[in-house]
Amino acid sequence: MSNPILYAYDFNGQGGGNVISDIKEASLKIAQDELAWVHLDVNNPETKGWLEKELSYLDPFVVSALIAEETRPRITEINDGALIILRGVNLNENANPEDMVSIRLWVDSHRIISVERRSLKAVYEISEKIKKGKGPIDAGRFITMLITSLFERMEPVISELDDRTDNIEEQILDSADMTLRENIIDIRKKAIILRRYMAPQKDAIGQLRLSEQNWIKPEYKRHLQENYDRILRYVEDLDAIRERAQIVKDELANILSDRLNKNIYVLSVIAAIFLPLGFLTGLLGINVGGIPGADNVDAFWVFCAILIVLVIAQIAFFKKQKWF
Repeated sequence: MSNPILYAYDFNGQGGGNVISDIKEASLKIAQDELAWVHLDVNNPETKGWLEKELSYLDPFVVSALIAEETRPRITEINDGALIILRGVNLNENANPEDMVSIRLWVDSHRIISVERRSLKAVYEISEKIKKGKGPIDAGRFITMLITSLFERMEPVISELDDRTDNIEEQILDSADMTLRENIIDIRKKAIILRRYMAPQKDAIGQLRLSEQNWIKPEYKRHLQENYDRILRYVEDLDAIRERAQIVKDELANILSDRLNKNIYVLSVIAAIFLPLGFLTGLLGINVGGIPGADNVDAFWVFCAILIVLVIAQIAFFKKQKWF
């Protein structure tokens, strides 16, 4: 039987804890009054059975939510605990940051059970802090540390999107190019995907900061308020990036359209100038008798002069009509 545990600790109340490696020991620890944390790999076939056994006192939907294929950030409070589902940017190798990774948790005053489908650096960071004795001292502190770590990793991703939008705006002003269209679409797509998860995450944090759970102390609620304000700003920034990207896209389309119209206009003017010239040269070039000047050695130059005068007259007429 494979071990579904990725990280597990029992806390000493001072920021440190002892590593739990055995699944049976983990079952014993989370049944005690002292706080313990078990982090599981939901891809392991043993995870579902272990959760159903250890959380049998809860509504079955909690286990279903913890192992679900697709999740949406939310908070559901049940008695003295809470089902918490959050998302963090994907910083795994060869991954797209906007492909956000979920972390699902059941939290109460003496147990924290979390599961993941893909690796999340914020969880690893908490594990390392516990080993160094700088980790959480209780469940409320664990949640605030996790949320803070998740949000700190979001900021560089959003800043990078904002900088890309600024650069494209400058490039369009300097030299609009059709290749910029793909970059604009990519920025807008990433902003939409990130907002898809950050908006409900904002609501979840807002609900958690108002929770009456006894393991969320007033000092932790202040941290949650700060994180709520932070993610609210992230959502507003993403809205602004998305709107700016659309405006930039429209401006690029207008510039390219104006450039095309200008080129077509120039070609139309040239065609209008040469239309009568082509008619005259075509008329005099027909291979029949009676062509004027056929026997005059100066006829060619006279005809060229007539064409030049005609072009000048056309240009003067076009300017008078304000066609260019």
